[in-house]
Amino acid sequence: SQVSFEEESQNPPTVGHWKPLMPSKGDKEEAESGCQDAGGVHEPQSTEQLNVSRLRSSSVEIREKGSEFLRDELHKAQKELKLKDKECERLSKVREQLEQELEELTASLFEEAHKMVREANTKQAAAEKQLREARGKIDMLQAEVTALKTLVITSTPSSPNRELHPQLQSPSRAGFRKGHGRNKSTSSAVMPAASQGVAPEPASRECREVDSILFAEFQAWKESPTLDKSCSFLDRIYREDIGPCLDFPKQELSELVREAVEQNTLTIEPAASQTVPVGRVAAEECGGPKKCALSGLPRTCKHRIMLGDSGNYYYISPSCRARITAVCNFFTYIRYIQQGLVRQDVELMFWEVTRLRREMSLAKLGFYPSEM
Repeated sequence: SQVSFEEESQNPPTVGHWKPLMPSKGDKEEAESGCQDAGGVHEPQSTEQLNVSRLRSSSVEIREKGSEFLRDELHKAQKELKLKDKECERLSKVREQLEQELEELTASLFEEAHKMVREANTKQAAAEKQLREARGKIDMLQAEVTALKTLVITSTPSSPNRELHPQLQSPSRAGFRKGHGRNKSTSSAVMPAASQGVAPEPASRECREVDSILFAEFQAWKESPTLDKSCSFLDRIYREDIGPCLDFPKQELSELVREAVEQNTLTIEPAASQTVPVGRVAAEECGGPKKCALSGLPRTCKHRIMLGDSGNYYYISPSCRARITAVCNFFTYIRYIQQGLVRQDVELMFWEVTRLRREMSLAKLGFYPSEM
């Protein structure tokens, strides 16, 4: 027993100790020396090592928590950065959209301004055209006014103007029908004799008789008046009067004149009413003051015509002007009938149409007033 006690005293019991996570070289030496030292000396060293290891483990935990916190903050910052990027992208799109809308608005404003300018120029051109047409139709309107005065007088047979109809003062004329009337040339011829109280001679009287075929055609046309030349009434007048009256040696220009008269777009004006620059005469005008554009003959041309709004003028002689004016007067009267502006008996309308046809016949034969 004594031997065993001595052996136990020589080999003291090993005391357990905490190993540090990362023991240094000095710690290893202390641990080795500690194993060889007695138990009383090893206990304080083990406690100190335990405290150091705890401190190190707590510092590692703190570092891990710090790194985790930093990672969370980094994720938050990245999310905020993505949101800001999206916001910037949205704002850039809004800016691009606003710039595009601004460009479209500017373009539309410029287009509207140009449109208004074009409309103003168009209206100005139309007004100038109407002014030229109005000036060019003065001659025709004067003849129309004279004809309309005669129509107004003859349209009220119950109270006629006895100065223009002196035959109504004579008892021998009481048997005339209400529809009977005289043309202007005959009435004016008998006016001086009536004013002196002298009865007109039988030789100066004009007798006339209604042609049944022509009157029937006119009545059929009067039921539904039209400017279509295919009807029998206008077809006859085109063949017998209008065609020969507007048949000039310059065939191409004659066709253009006929179309302009039918469409009411022909303008006649005095040759001296407007001064044309010398440089534009050759390009815009045909014929000249000494040459007729329709007949091609050397004549003194006091008037010129324009077809539509072409801007080209053609000098015409007095004879050609009389022929064109006679046809224009005829078309003007039948347009009045078509529009319902003539309130007369059918027979009086027929005789007025016949008088206008006679003027076309005389004009195509070369008869025209001296003032032309």
